Amino acid sequence: MTTRLFYDDSYLREAAGRVVAHTPEGGVVLDATVFYPKGGGQPGDSGRIDWAGGGFAVATAVKGDHGAVVLVPAEPLPLPPPGTEVAQRIDWERRHKHMRVHTALHLLSVVIPLPVTGGAIGAGSGRLDFAMPEPPEDCDAIEEALNDLVDRDLLVTEDWVEDAVLDANPGLVKTMTVQPPRGQGRVRLVRIGEGRQQVDLQPCGGTHVARTGEIGRIRLGKIENKGRQNRRVNLTLD
Repeated sequence: MTTRLFYDDSYLREAAGRVVAHTPEGGVVLDATVFYPKGGGQPGDSGRIDWAGGGFAVATAVKGDHGAVVLVPAEPLPLPPPGTEVAQRIDWERRHKHMRVHTALHLLSVVIPLPVTGGAIGAGSGRLDFAMPEPPEDCDAIEEALNDLVDRDLLVTEDWVEDAVLDANPGLVKTMTVQPPRGQGRVRLVRIGEGRQQVDLQPCGGTHVARTGEIGRIRLGKIENKGRQNRRVNLTLD
């Protein structure tokens, strides 16, 4: 299993690592990584790894077997052999945009308290699909409520709980189509706000900003009809 350094510090941009394996497709697995692997609607990180005598650009990171994170080279190049010490660096500007959008989508699920049927995160925009037979009547009110949560500059924190805690509180899971990752005996919860100021608590494996004020201005985009019972709500960030 690759140690996911971004769980301890989502603002970590660089780190050392050691090559533990190659994949048949030409990817590299490190013992520990700052690269977030594609999942939960969030794209995999891009960036670069370097070592004595070589280096390559990382196009993306994906999940591999047995908890591994696989770094995918942008082009076919010689790979560092197992045991090689490397320096890894993510494209921070892109990652930070993903963090802002991902946190903004959590707020969207607060303002529209309906089951979520899908979602996607981009560098500056994102969307959630809701089980919503009819479109909302007042889109301006939704945008205003989102930006009010941003302006409150609420603290965003993470906790790990045992699977049994989530089993006893199924209402924490807002997504209908994607369930929290299981198999390790514990689940990561992302909390927005503290005490009486808490507005959201849900399982999530993505990366987020430390406070909602860091998101910046949210603009509500198009609301699309995605079937008789589904609406897609888009948002963008300034």
